[in-house]
Amino acid sequence: MEMLNPLRPLVSVVVTTYFSENYLSRCLESIKNQTYSNIELIIVDSFSSDRSLDIARKFTNRVFEIEATERSAKRNFGAFQGAGKYVFIVDSDMILGANVVESCIEKMENNFQLRAIVIPELSVGESFWAKCKSLERSFYHGIEWMEAARFFDRDVFYQVGGYDESNTGSEDYDLAQRVQEKHSIRAIGRISDCISQNEVHLSLLDSCRKKFYYAKSFPKYAVNSANSQIFRKQSSLLLRYKIFFSQPKKLFKNPLLGLGVLWMKTAEFVAGGTGYFLALVFGKTTKN
Repeated sequence: MEMLNPLRPLVSVVVTTYFSENYLSRCLESIKNQTYSNIELIIVDSFSSDRSLDIARKFTNRVFEIEATERSAKRNFGAFQGAGKYVFIVDSDMILGANVVESCIEKMENNFQLRAIVIPELSVGESFWAKCKSLERSFYHGIEWMEAARFFDRDVFYQVGGYDESNTGSEDYDLAQRVQEKHSIRAIGRISDCISQNEVHLSLLDSCRKKFYYAKSFPKYAVNSANSQIFRKQSSLLLRYKIFFSQPKKLFKNPLLGLGVLWMKTAEFVAGGTGYFLALVFGKTTKN
């Protein structure tokens, strides 16, 4: 990255890692190659024993290790290490479009009401289920309750307390909705440049396991006043089907992928519903 320019707002890009050697290089290269250069890169790991730290240190000397395997605590830690006017939270399996940071800065600096930015996310991968996930996510672009902000005004990030460290899986939505609750819906903007999430060789079983694990924190998420109305939409399988079938030509352009999307989403809802039910019964939520 180029030398920092004091005349342009500094962006603290926080990347959390944990056994990320298979995809971290592509993520960090995409940050390095941004058209906007006034970036400080901060990487927070949880003592990975693979090559994650070696890769990270090739891109920045601001690499931290903390005793936290869940991403919320690592995100907060990284954000508090930064000095930027803005905080940008990136997962280690993401690849940024070259203009993402530039577009976020332009949007924020030209609209005094904005406090956070939603960046559309795509999925890329080689397996059948990764292709199904890619098709699924393409239906969510522009749907407010299915997208969450990742780019924040630093002061507002601190003001609302950052990520809820007892929340895993829905913390992205939770934080954005707390910002919106405090500053109104006009505080959340959106750009058209995208982030790609590298699903690699995603399997249906892995996807369902993730939904089951994350759903154990949903009871706490659902009762928060900032989240309760949106959670009713997010937890409705029928509403999700309605989104898919609103564009039947797109859904069934490849009939096999279309059926795969419907089956994957149904299986994920069953897994997530089971995790949610067990959390309600036993009163346990995941902790970061």
